[in-house]
Amino acid sequence: MISARGLSAALHPVEIAFVAVSDPAVGEVAGRLAELLPAATAIVHVSGPLPLSALDGARAGGRAIGSFHPFQSFPFERPPQAFAGSLIGFDASDDGLAERLARLARDLGAVPRRVPDRERALYHVAAVLSSNLVIGLVGSAATVLESIGWTPEEAVAALLPLQAGVLSNIRARGLAAALIGPIRRGDAATVRRHLEALEGAGLEEIARIYRILGTATLDLALGSGLDPVKGEQIRQALTG
Repeated sequence: MISARGLSAALHPVEIAFVAVSDPAVGEVAGRLAELLPAATAIVHVSGPLPLSALDGARAGGRAIGSFHPFQSFPFERPPQAFAGSLIGFDASDDGLAERLARLARDLGAVPRRVPDRERALYHVAAVLSSNLVIGLVGSAATVLESIGWTPEEAVAALLPLQAGVLSNIRARGLAAALIGPIRRGDAATVRRHLEALEGAGLEEIARIYRILGTATLDLALGSGLDPVKGEQIRQALTG
């Protein structure tokens, strides 16, 4: 249980109290804070997927509530400069708090964007796909290299500059121009060879990942000018 006495001992008068705890604890902590803080103090959570309703217990007396979620990775302590250029998704129960949160984001060098409750889950899915799951993807790529005798350290050391180059290309030219490789070229034979090699090495789960991500890449390639006939050959290779 959270001690109200412990909370009150650490509190100081503030305009906004940020609730930076694990998602399951947000509602309880916010409710305790509401008991201890004046009604003029807004309470804001920093969760990605949680809606404003997670703070319903803190709204008594007309208190403003909000959310303020950096679209950035913080697995450990990082300096304020880490916010620079990053998006911060925010929302608020009133326009006054919304303006304060947007201003705070800009003061951090970030880009504010209001994300209402109905968009929160998909907004957070995009964040997870482009961050946490990328780490999982690097892990899968490293596993492939480890299967041919590389050490984990050698594998990651080889993959990171490649990833950095891809991100740099996307930043400079956009998704379509940055896309390269056998799917963009319409090289179905290489796609089949990849899948055969993965399955032959006992890496069936990674082969399934390849098929799923390959299909997503194919859709992008078709939208970027890949010949539809070659696109269908790639699709057959991915689903065959």
